[in-house]
Amino acid sequence: MRKSKPKKRILLPDPKFNDTLVTRFVNDLMRDGKKSIAFRIFYDAIDIVEEKLAKKEEKPALEIWKQALINITPDVEVKSRRVGGATFQVPTEINPNRKRSLSVKNMILYSRKRSGKGMAEKLASEIMSAYKQEGAAYKKKEEIHRMAEANRAFAHFRF
Repeated sequence: MRKSKPKKRILLPDPKFNDTLVTRFVNDLMRDGKKSIAFRIFYDAIDIVEEKLAKKEEKPALEIWKQALINITPDVEVKSRRVGGATFQVPTEINPNRKRSLSVKNMILYSRKRSGKGMAEKLASEIMSAYKQEGAAYKKKEEIHRMAEANRAFAHFRF
């Protein structure tokens, strides 16, 4: 590699919960640079989760969101590797930063695909289903793990 790696930018914590993970999530949620709208969507979704689930669980809504992210975070993934003339799906462990970004992106992607009456409501329902270990984002994680398990025989091709 000729160039050096770029420096990691330091993210400021969000104003309400004082958490950098929330800022990272909102940055991925944001479209067309509309950060205030993304923050409003996230905070409204957290309020909906607080209303519907947090009282039963006796946990703050932010903790439920964090647990939902943990529930949909994959541990291994498969990467394509050419050996000889064949392409193998090689299971590899995932870097912690990539784990976090994959779970955040999957949650946002599948909440956008949900049916509902607004992004905050869709996001809240995806958070609640991920917390209960169901929903599309959780199924995606399970699918990734199944693929890695099925191709475990090619683990010795790791690079």
